[in-house]
Amino acid sequence: MPEVIFTGEKGRLEGRYQPAKQRHAPIAIILHPHPQFGGTMNNPVVYNLYYQFVNRGFSTLRFNFRGVGRSQGTFDHGQGELADAAAALDWAQSINPDARACWIAGFSFGAWIGMQLLMRRPEVEGFISIAAPANLYDFSFLAPCPSSGLFVHGDKDAVVPFSAVTGLVEKLKTQKGIVIDQQTVAGANHFFDGKTEELMEVVGAYLDKRLPETAKKITAA
Repeated sequence: MPEVIFTGEKGRLEGRYQPAKQRHAPIAIILHPHPQFGGTMNNPVVYNLYYQFVNRGFSTLRFNFRGVGRSQGTFDHGQGELADAAAALDWAQSINPDARACWIAGFSFGAWIGMQLLMRRPEVEGFISIAAPANLYDFSFLAPCPSSGLFVHGDKDAVVPFSAVTGLVEKLKTQKGIVIDQQTVAGANHFFDGKTEELMEVVGAYLDKRLPETAKKITAA
């Protein structure tokens, strides 16, 4: 799990990167929760998400948004963090020029950033959004959502009501050509305290269901 430093809009960004062993392997970018509420790339959910992708052969990057850890800059209420995520994807693609696919996975604030990045980068073919803060941020930019993906929420989330995410998912499900899955982790709060293992079982099952599509693209490349 080598430490990496790459260049963002406001200076260096600190990350952890695991390259895939196979040429043409897909890229995965993992985005952490809100920087002003203790979110870092070492958050337990982010850390475990990272390994869900690493263990399935992705070239996987998680990193600290600006102003977190050794990443330079200061919190920018989402706009700058989106630029950081774009810089992370640019960097990962620069060292994986043969990659034919990309996934984005985000937790809470990171899910909001990830979905915005999804709208801007057509090469992103799948997403995982965990505890998406649909009541705190505007997700109306998903019109339409360009890729299929998974929303996961805890049914005991007191920060983001389950109904807020369900409303968002129901809107997205009306679009043709994409499939939006929604899964619930019973007894989980917003932070999935004590429920990380159950959360990763949901994520892993979804990735295993989708990966034959990705594998076909790698083989055809």
